[in-house]
Amino acid sequence: MADARVAVTGLGVVAPHGEDPQAMFAALMRGESALKPLFPELARPAAAATIEFDESRWFTKLQLAGVDRVSQLAVAAADFAVKDAGALDVDPERLGVFGGCGMGGATALEAAYRGGMATAGGRVPPLTIPAFMPNAPASQVAMRQRAQGPVFTYSVACSSSAVAIAEAAKAVARGEVDVAIAGGAESLIVPGVVMAWQAMQTLAAFPAGDAQAAATAVKPFAADRSGFALGEGAAFLVLESEERARARQARRYALLSGWGHSCDATHLTKPDAPGQARALRAALAMAGLRPRDVGYCNAHGTATKIGDPIERDALALVWGDAIEGLKVSSTKALHGHLLGAAGALEAVITLLALQHRQLPPNAHCTEIDPACQLNLVGAQGEAAPALAAAVSSSFAFGGSNAVLLFERA
Repeated sequence: MADARVAVTGLGVVAPHGEDPQAMFAALMRGESALKPLFPELARPAAAATIEFDESRWFTKLQLAGVDRVSQLAVAAADFAVKDAGALDVDPERLGVFGGCGMGGATALEAAYRGGMATAGGRVPPLTIPAFMPNAPASQVAMRQRAQGPVFTYSVACSSSAVAIAEAAKAVARGEVDVAIAGGAESLIVPGVVMAWQAMQTLAAFPAGDAQAAATAVKPFAADRSGFALGEGAAFLVLESEERARARQARRYALLSGWGHSCDATHLTKPDAPGQARALRAALAMAGLRPRDVGYCNAHGTATKIGDPIERDALALVWGDAIEGLKVSSTKALHGHLLGAAGALEAVITLLALQHRQLPPNAHCTEIDPACQLNLVGAQGEAAPALAAAVSSSFAFGGSNAVLLFERA
């Protein structure tokens, strides 16, 4: 068990559905998809959830020379979270930053490659290395927030920011920091990265030029699912002890009362139900809850042929006879897969579901795959007046699993 209860007192997002967490949640409840076709020059159709972002609100033109888009998004989302938390009044040496990032500055790397190869004397920007290194987002957040405590980056593929949030909560619970800014960022929407994912045959298929088909291409747990679509963005939470939050009369969105990690240790890209189940059980054990106490799971749900049935099996292993009482949805159908930032964005969505006692839909699933039989949230979303606890699951390449468990404050 953790040594102190950890409260979430600030939220910040720069996401495909905007920069206001509450408006974002409302859009998800309406089933609005942010997925659109892009890169028509590619051989195969591609879709992604991109964002409109004015970096000049946080950076001067001179500063932008060495700051990749992924770090720009991180700085903005963390800034929103800190402002949302109110007057933190924290010693800079007791303020930590815990960031997740799966692949770093793809925009800087692609620009360097294209610039360097353009001509015989092609020029690579001199700040390419600090711009694309995976720890740049957390470091940029630390500089902006004057955080002089621990500043860590977790690069664990799709579990990166969920792991970062759990490690931040651990530091708060053990008294290693007074306040933690925790979350993640990812911005990989460049042609080279999209083609690499296409080569793995993991991206959702749709007819070229069909915007409506692109918007509904991701179908978690559906019989006709064909994969995910990439998304970009950043999400950060402010974590502090419940005692500290009460003392400063801060709003508490939820309590992060449990988390679990595990490794499948079986395959680099194929998930494993027993491995995922170990992470789920660990989160429940830390929170001191039984499966039947948890009413909602924001699933990893990538809509891949292999992944979704295995996640279903993992939930069934843990929930057993109580599985019908667990409502499940994957919001990736609407905002795309943010990879290293997915866990953080989905954590925000999960705790807002708790706050509002409303469940976002499992969109675009008209027929459930028999191998994915779960109590899925309907296309219109659902009210959940008795919801008291919820989990957010992140299952990554490398077999690394991370589960966050939230309870109502």
